[in-house]
Amino acid sequence: MPPNTTATTGDKPGKSGRKKGRKARLIVLVLVLAVIGGIAFGAYWSISTVRASFPQTKGSITLDGLSGPVDVKRDGYGIPQIYASSDEDLFMAQGYVQAQDRFYEMDVRRHMTSGRLSEMFGKSQVDNDEFLRTLGWDRIAKEEYDTTLSDSTKKYLQAYAKGVNAYLKGKDGADISLEYAALGFTNDYKPAEWTPVDSISWLKAMAWDLRGNMQDEIDRALMTSRLGPQQIADLYPDYPYTVNGESNTIVQQGEYDELTKAFKDSDSASSGTGDTSTGGSASTSGSTGTGGSTTGSGTSADTTGLQGQLEGLYDVLDDLPTAVGVNGNGIGSNSWVVSGKYTITKKPLLANDPHLSASLPSVWYQMGLHCRTVSSDCQYDVTGYTFAGMPGVIIGHNQDIAWGMTNSGVDVTDLYLEKLSGDGYLYDGKTKPFITRTETIKVAGGSPKKIVVRQTEDHMPLLSDRSKELVKVGQKATVDNAAPDRGDGYGVALKWTALEAGTTMDAVFAMDRAKDWDDFRAAAKKFDVPSQNLIYADTEDNIGYQLPGKIPTRAKGDDGSVPVAGWDSDNAWTGYIDFDELPYELNPKRGFIVTANQAVVDPDKYPYTLTTDWGYGTRSQRITDLIENKIKGGGKISTDDMRQMQMDNSSEIAKLLVPVLVKINIDDPDVREAQDLLQDWNRTQDADSAAAAYFNAVWRNILKLAFGNKLPKELRVEGQCLWVDPANATHAVDDTAKVRECGQREADQAQPDGGDRWFQVVRDLMDKQDSDWWTTPKSATGREGADHNRDDLFKRAMIDARWELTAKLGKDIDTWSWGRLHRLFLKNQTLGTSGPGFLQYILNRGPWRLGGGEAAVDATGWNAAGGYGVVWVPSMRMVVNLEDFDKSKWINLTGASGHAFSAHYTDQTGKWAKGELLDWSFSQKAVDKSTSDTLVLKP
Repeated sequence: MPPNTTATTGDKPGKSGRKKGRKARLIVLVLVLAVIGGIAFGAYWSISTVRASFPQTKGSITLDGLSGPVDVKRDGYGIPQIYASSDEDLFMAQGYVQAQDRFYEMDVRRHMTSGRLSEMFGKSQVDNDEFLRTLGWDRIAKEEYDTTLSDSTKKYLQAYAKGVNAYLKGKDGADISLEYAALGFTNDYKPAEWTPVDSISWLKAMAWDLRGNMQDEIDRALMTSRLGPQQIADLYPDYPYTVNGESNTIVQQGEYDELTKAFKDSDSASSGTGDTSTGGSASTSGSTGTGGSTTGSGTSADTTGLQGQLEGLYDVLDDLPTAVGVNGNGIGSNSWVVSGKYTITKKPLLANDPHLSASLPSVWYQMGLHCRTVSSDCQYDVTGYTFAGMPGVIIGHNQDIAWGMTNSGVDVTDLYLEKLSGDGYLYDGKTKPFITRTETIKVAGGSPKKIVVRQTEDHMPLLSDRSKELVKVGQKATVDNAAPDRGDGYGVALKWTALEAGTTMDAVFAMDRAKDWDDFRAAAKKFDVPSQNLIYADTEDNIGYQLPGKIPTRAKGDDGSVPVAGWDSDNAWTGYIDFDELPYELNPKRGFIVTANQAVVDPDKYPYTLTTDWGYGTRSQRITDLIENKIKGGGKISTDDMRQMQMDNSSEIAKLLVPVLVKINIDDPDVREAQDLLQDWNRTQDADSAAAAYFNAVWRNILKLAFGNKLPKELRVEGQCLWVDPANATHAVDDTAKVRECGQREADQAQPDGGDRWFQVVRDLMDKQDSDWWTTPKSATGREGADHNRDDLFKRAMIDARWELTAKLGKDIDTWSWGRLHRLFLKNQTLGTSGPGFLQYILNRGPWRLGGGEAAVDATGWNAAGGYGVVWVPSMRMVVNLEDFDKSKWINLTGASGHAFSAHYTDQTGKWAKGELLDWSFSQKAVDKSTSDTLVLKP
């Protein structure tokens, strides 16, 4: 991370202070730990201390509460396969085994979701806890447990908690993990027992990081201080629903005919089985906004004037610990399924690789849950990826079906401006009282702090209570003439589907035991949040897609793209899209389904607004091309073909730009030497490619010159300073009147990030060679003259890229490689991020030099505004073979263990980096053959 910078002229007062500790995701240890290093610390942490927390994987252990023996079979990578004779025994053993490998991670997660990080890590986490207490994830989780979940799900959660607590019984912190030994120097923290609610709460954290377009909503508002409506529209171009004459949506082709027919017939609804229809009747309709939408409905609050206030909201969100993604930015995933018609096996093949932030240990935990005999008493024979701290399997397969997930990106959050009045808020001309509660935050090494949480009766917490900046929200917001007097300003509240009790935990178990498409859809119906693209395949050669989730409907044409006025009931959500009206398809004519965060449906053929901010379809188009090229060539697709597709690192933006770049006349022989790298480059981003390194540097500099230097400071990288015209200037001013403004965002969150939205921005501008976007004033370049057209700017970017890489990689281009720039560091997400150096050395690993890149299928994401380092990754990869499950393949980013010196801490990472997959045993015969250690849990 870049160092903190001191605010200079043009900075917002106090910004530097607020940024201290940013991205110290969970803790900064107190100074006493920082000075304990060297000999004293080394002596304390003897080999026996480190190994004390390693799990027992052989022999037998007696656990109170089991009804019969349970076998835990681990392969050479420490991946467990559990065999039991009852559901309760199966999930109790799952809790025990996950706690063996990952309890510290589980403990941190539950403290995060419940807003209790300060109990572990002290006063540095109080602000985070205040915000998380305001959201109240654990309170909603408890409500779900008490009121909405089925009795069987509660029974499984109880069994899982019983297993975790059986592991904890009689253990001190140092017996559980190395991290607790470190914490022991600063406080007397002791892990508490696990509860069923602790497991449910993690679903809320997962939903938060996959919540939709809130970041785009904020960014568009912040842009208004520097850019006009058309300029903002340029940077949020319309989604390309058709590319080269083909539909660029998940649900496509002839399915639309059925969809349109279904919605015209208000009395009918398709069953969804055995056809390719996508929904049922609809009684209301909404707007069909596109990716370029920047305005809302008549009573929506205009974004003008909100930039300074929404910056405060961004600061709060950016400071929050990351759960599974990069604070909601850049999160994507790939999944696709191919019918047996086009596979070597004559049965479907299904691939999935979710793109999440890199963490150590990985967010995923691989395991198998097997009933010795599947019956009414023991219903599960399932394997795949789950989260440590949650029972069941999230992504994977059972004996009949397989499934995968990608983030749908649908808009399930809205920001509401609230007119505060005394102890209440204005609603349809009347003052309503807030629902309040007092929360006490315990602080390790300090005094407890009490806060009052206020929320509306519509489950909307008042976020502006949690930030000094947000107290000012709405002071300058432009609203319509009917708006109430702003007084000291409006508050900001959050409407979010996950703040209502749901049934997602029921869905997990229902999916794990589903036997066919009907069972799968019934399970998906319970999958409230987060809304995910679900793909499906079964052993009967069916493939399918389902969009699940609570997806709100909005009144008066509001598309959810900007904050709205909370004092008017016309702006309230009108309900949720009925499940039978959500898009799905079964056995489409094309023979395959691809989901990679592209649009689900064409809005002209669907009556509800799902979001205005899709991914732009770059990865989905590339995957589709790879599949179609194989099919059109007469070939059949194999498991290894699917793996190779996952590793495709072709750069789509390079295909657009390189033909132009190689024709630009370059005088400097050193720059021309770099330009020559592009002449015969195949546009692939291998780790050892010098051309990929140079092109990505050119791309980064194009973005900086054309767009980055014109964005407001709130979106630019912290510490990068420019002399610019004053924000309120109506025309360009001379250099003496310019002000110095320094960026305020973390490098991995800044704009332009270089993702496929920016691909589309540049694609739309390529034929507009004299566009103002291609003009670069000398004050921004630090040189005489200016760039006045596209090719001038491209030339400047090529020159700047040459000397940037000379500084980073050396003058000799023969030594350049993309992997030297594009490196992955794996960091323990607590002590490994901001603890003392020696502790980081113990807990962290890397770097690995990677290929791939932004919006490539091998999506090793990087933020072009901040640098070339890897920000998010394919967090796991899997290919399921429905003809023979034992021929399926999988890999995790790190390893099964969360123990820093375990052989399984990062033992999969090297293979993951090379694009290799491990054998994935499923049948008992295959599991037995791959077993290295067997542990018997006895009653």
